[in-house]
Amino acid sequence: MRIAHFGHSCILVELHGTKILFDPGNFSHGFEGITGLDAIAVTHQHPDHIDPNRISELIEGNPKARLLSDPQTAQQRAEPWEAVHAGNVLKVGNVQITGGGGRHAVIHPEIPVIDNTVFQLGTPDDPAELVHPGDSLWVPPVPVGVLALPAVAPWMKISEAVDYLRAVNPRTAFPIHYGIIADAAQGIYFGRLNEMTPAGTDFRVIEPEDHTEF
Repeated sequence: MRIAHFGHSCILVELHGTKILFDPGNFSHGFEGITGLDAIAVTHQHPDHIDPNRISELIEGNPKARLLSDPQTAQQRAEPWEAVHAGNVLKVGNVQITGGGGRHAVIHPEIPVIDNTVFQLGTPDDPAELVHPGDSLWVPPVPVGVLALPAVAPWMKISEAVDYLRAVNPRTAFPIHYGIIADAAQGIYFGRLNEMTPAGTDFRVIEPEDHTEF
């Protein structure tokens, strides 16, 4: 598995010969011009996960890519976007995709909760080789290989990120969703997550516009 990080929650996953780009939002950069995608997947409708000013050009450059999202985003954008509900299982290339979760984390009780699909990538025998939760702390019911871990969010305390990491207990985790803090503050979050990672989990940082092989 090869994962490239384009900042915040945008990652390019290459798994079993299949290329899927997640959450190309307005805090992410470097995904512009990517071609050859098998799918573009969006966890939810917030602009830091789908940039309304750049998504059309990305789609035009990848005419064969399937467009997958949470149900509300698919409804708003209409065909050819496909809604992926919790419990749905579909195949893109050589990768099985399983939908999970279903709801965005609560930001404030007065703010309506929107849809958020957790994407699990893998095979029938190993369905969660990679998990991208979007803005959710939903724990998959199966062993997780690589977890894209939300590290910083207006809806989350760092203790919640630690507890989520421990609950999922993946083989490997790397932080996402930290485009809302200054570069100098990243070490505070990454250091805490690293030192409180469960035994047996490898915590790594993929720098923006860089990649790592897993």
